[in-house]
Amino acid sequence: MIWNREVEVSTRKDMEALQLENLKEIVKRAYENVPFYRRKFDEIGLKPEHIVTLKDIEKIPFTTKLDLRDNYPYSLFAVPMKQIVRVHASSGTTGKPIVVGYTKKDLDNWSECVARLIVAAGGSDEDIAQVVFGYGLFTGGFGLHYGLEKVGISVIPVSSGNSERQLMLLQDFGATIIVGTPSYVLHLSEIAEEMGVTKGKHRLKLGLFGGEGHTPEMRAEIEKRWGILATENYGLSEIVGPGVAGECIHQCGMHINEDHFYPEIINPDTGDTLGYGERGELVLTTLTKEGIPMLRYRTKDITVLNPETCKCGRTSVRMNKVLGRTDDMLIIRGVNVFPSQIESVLVGMEHIGPHYQIIVTKKGYMDAIEVLVELIDGSLLEKFSELENLEKQIRHKIKTTLQIDAKIRLVEPKTIERSLGKAKRVIDLRNN
Repeated sequence: MIWNREVEVSTRKDMEALQLENLKEIVKRAYENVPFYRRKFDEIGLKPEHIVTLKDIEKIPFTTKLDLRDNYPYSLFAVPMKQIVRVHASSGTTGKPIVVGYTKKDLDNWSECVARLIVAAGGSDEDIAQVVFGYGLFTGGFGLHYGLEKVGISVIPVSSGNSERQLMLLQDFGATIIVGTPSYVLHLSEIAEEMGVTKGKHRLKLGLFGGEGHTPEMRAEIEKRWGILATENYGLSEIVGPGVAGECIHQCGMHINEDHFYPEIINPDTGDTLGYGERGELVLTTLTKEGIPMLRYRTKDITVLNPETCKCGRTSVRMNKVLGRTDDMLIIRGVNVFPSQIESVLVGMEHIGPHYQIIVTKKGYMDAIEVLVELIDGSLLEKFSELENLEKQIRHKIKTTLQIDAKIRLVEPKTIERSLGKAKRVIDLRNN
């Protein structure tokens, strides 16, 4: 099923013509209405009329998260507040939050983008969706909510928390789709097992997961525990929220809504543009945003772009699962390590659960890494020889795969703190 056939199966020539038209308009709007962009353009002698081809986008300076924080709260808005009908913001745990605003047209476009991704994943107006994302300034809950309604899906806006009640409503209300972060839905599966909520006692068939990445191994674990198709969608508040890209039923990359978001891949060290199939940092430009246009925003997410037509028939460029973020990458004794790589090693191994935490410290001048891993059965802690063999097995697998030596600490079930939102995977104590 395809929600918007005219756009989702358009030819590359037609899509690029639309992108160029939208790019020229968004650059003009940003230059004329956002002092920040006018100043950035004037500093290098760039004018909106200099953008003649899509490749000319490379002339535009990058926008970063620091730019949004420096212009807190409304200085990047391109319209007066009376035209802003919604405001969202990041959590702001490391300082002032990132603030974004939406006009009515922005909200309509947002719902359209999310609707496409829901239908691509197999959702239809026959479904009932339980949203376990938190509602509030975070874009996840509202972003999916209105896209689900646009498709005609019945929405149960439970929000996050109170897992036992979540599972009661899941059974009683007959949800066929669950929407949330993969780590929280995985946690729900553990509670479901304790409560006896087996596959035959719910109607779930599809998971729409976002807010954080998850490895193929974690996806397989979620699908096995719930008996569902688990799909991933991608977005970030700075651009729109969820709705930038999402997987279809074939799970072979996330289709980007290219008429609304122009993707580039750059070398994160040099800023040079890379080609299709090359791994680098994803840069996004909003092509239709009225409230807060973003030009060449550096997402810090590492991925690859694929322009080939998908098995589902969609011609849109797809992005691979995000390997990690440039600011999440750990450099351990000269080796680049992403938490997702350690997750891929751990998930699915015998005797251990899907929850882990990476603790990085410095001993003298040397980095040290310890991986806390939950056991499925705490009684194994009393069996010293088995415990020692399992620790050696995990340590060897990490060393062979990632070329780093890690200390492994196996802990009792439910030792590692669960999160209702994004899981806290890394504790870096080197600067403490």
